[in-house]
Amino acid sequence: MRRACPLHRADPVPAERAGYGRVFAYGAAAGLLGDLLLGDPRRGHPVAAFGRAAAAVERALWRDHRGWGALHTVVCAGGATALAALAARSVRTSRTASVALTAAATWAVVGGTSLGREARAIGGALAAGDIEAARERLPHLCGRDPQALDADGIARAVVESVAENTSDAVVGALVWGAVGGVPGLVGFRAVNTLDAMVGHKSPKYRRYGWASARLDDVAGWPGARLTAVLAAVAGGDPRGAVGAWRADAAKHPSPNAGVVEASFAGALGVRLGGTLSYGGRVEHRPVLNGSGRAVEVADIERAVRLSRRVSWLALGVGALCAVLRDSASGRRTSWAVPTRSAPAERLPTAGPQQGGSS
Repeated sequence: MRRACPLHRADPVPAERAGYGRVFAYGAAAGLLGDLLLGDPRRGHPVAAFGRAAAAVERALWRDHRGWGALHTVVCAGGATALAALAARSVRTSRTASVALTAAATWAVVGGTSLGREARAIGGALAAGDIEAARERLPHLCGRDPQALDADGIARAVVESVAENTSDAVVGALVWGAVGGVPGLVGFRAVNTLDAMVGHKSPKYRRYGWASARLDDVAGWPGARLTAVLAAVAGGDPRGAVGAWRADAAKHPSPNAGVVEASFAGALGVRLGGTLSYGGRVEHRPVLNGSGRAVEVADIERAVRLSRRVSWLALGVGALCAVLRDSASGRRTSWAVPTRSAPAERLPTAGPQQGGSS
């Protein structure tokens, strides 16, 4: 008979034992490259499908009550995360399939290319003097009332939106992907989408959207801080970025947007914040980086380029952390394909000897 060597197995090695850090690094890089080359699909986007499902859940559950809003958050965000976990589990025995699923999830949840395209389209309209076209496109990027803004106000709104969405649409997702894989990517995007849908302080959602808004604050905390750090590193004025962050971020009503916008303002040398209008109500927000100059149309392109540099740096940080986590936990990171053991030497069988006598 043959003896099987216990150190060699013919069974496939689960991807999480084969080095999750590398699975995330390769998959997220491929997904981010896919976003760069393809952008978001015009039809059938997974995030849009989630939004339609969340809207259907809202129609069934809506009550002017925090408890019902919390249930809505659990059903939608929890359901999306659970489905992502099942998908990841179904391919865990294949490294190739795990990388492909991570790439697809990354491409689906990040939106850096579409963010840059919309910002540049508005900047192009402003540069051409077509303020009405810029006002028409602004709602694609942020929820402000475009008719209440002049050209300078639109340019400022675009730069602020690029800064905030760099964290929400790219860096935050990569952070949670590095922590939790595909479920982390999908879960973060689901929470962020719910906040955009019901997390604002309108009369209808002040109570119902409370849970989604608070969960988004918690989920966005690490990504916002990493975005601010990377903006300081990749921007033109690291000292100004850090100074604006320390001096002004806490004045902003959002615990995450203030950090990101202040760092971008300091890195670009511009002044953000001030009076704005949302849904018919006027808000007077603090000025971020008060020593900077007013935003100009050319600053939109500078903000988009800074956003892209921050996004790729975030990928590097996330991939490095995931790989180091593998090493720290003693996980096997070899990509060698498991092979069958070589045939063992045939052993003598027990029983009476055949042949001559002793």
